[in-house]
Amino acid sequence: MKASVIRACFLAFLITAVLASSGDRSHHFQNCVSTCYGDHCHPWTTLPLDLRFTRWTCTDDCKYNCMHMLTDKAVQTGADIQQYFGKWPFWRFLGMQEPASVAFSLWNMWFHLQGARQIRRRIPSTHPLRPYYLTWAYVSMNAWVWSAVFHTRDLPRTEKLDYFSAALAILYALYYTVVRMFNLYSGGLENTHKLDGDQRPRMRLVWSSLCIIAYLAHITYLSILPRFDYSYNMAFNLVLGLGHNLLWLLYSLPVSFLHRYPYAPKTYRPPFAYKAGIFVFLTTAATALELFDFPPLWRILDAHALWHLSTAPIAKFWYEFLIEDSQDEGWRLSQK
Repeated sequence: MKASVIRACFLAFLITAVLASSGDRSHHFQNCVSTCYGDHCHPWTTLPLDLRFTRWTCTDDCKYNCMHMLTDKAVQTGADIQQYFGKWPFWRFLGMQEPASVAFSLWNMWFHLQGARQIRRRIPSTHPLRPYYLTWAYVSMNAWVWSAVFHTRDLPRTEKLDYFSAALAILYALYYTVVRMFNLYSGGLENTHKLDGDQRPRMRLVWSSLCIIAYLAHITYLSILPRFDYSYNMAFNLVLGLGHNLLWLLYSLPVSFLHRYPYAPKTYRPPFAYKAGIFVFLTTAATALELFDFPPLWRILDAHALWHLSTAPIAKFWYEFLIEDSQDEGWRLSQK
């Protein structure tokens, strides 16, 4: 599962809560933007190259400068710092609206890249879950790339690409977890055990079809609406994330109804199983950062950026666990 499996949920909640922010509603801000536009936005106005490359307009630049001017006054007078268009005031860097979140998103992407390399190197090519884990690594890398793009410039298209990519990573995490826990994979180290008759391929096909239909329906619904449905998006991702975490939590318990390995007794629990429970705890604790929202420190670091920072080492921990789980002797026929 992506180290931040419920990431889109809480971000969607926060955006929903601030669709109309107090900062951009104030007449001081609106008057400032109007004056700036009249003074500076002319047909011959040219913005710096980094702003043009990241698709800032003169109006956007006016909003940015007015936001920080009013924030400076609030800091000087001890007034509350306001949000503007659903976001805290951040210092931009090379055209990036939230440079810390961009950097930490790319850091997460790098950990998933390293995870994919470790999977290719340490999990045998004959292991039935290797292609699933590799696919999840690539899907997660894609999600973090679009997260970086979204935090570079919050535009309608980049927002959807970020949310849709995050939902795909969360859904695929649940997909491979169900395949793993209920032995729906095909082939394996030593032609791993099968369900009676042809049930396993059929069940895998049904599960795969269900996930594909659910994802296509999800992005179609959010694409055709006149306004993005943040509440629905939050609920969709929350259900997927909770399902994923619940299955791995059951895996970690001393007693579980899950048959953890095809060639080990159902009661067999590997000594490292507790790590799955630690992962669930860490992801939940990291996501809790989103609940303690605060104005960004030095207008650089807010709770969301710190959450991105915390999820990267969790991703490394999770890849190590998946590899360790894949190397357990319970996958080998000699154990039964």
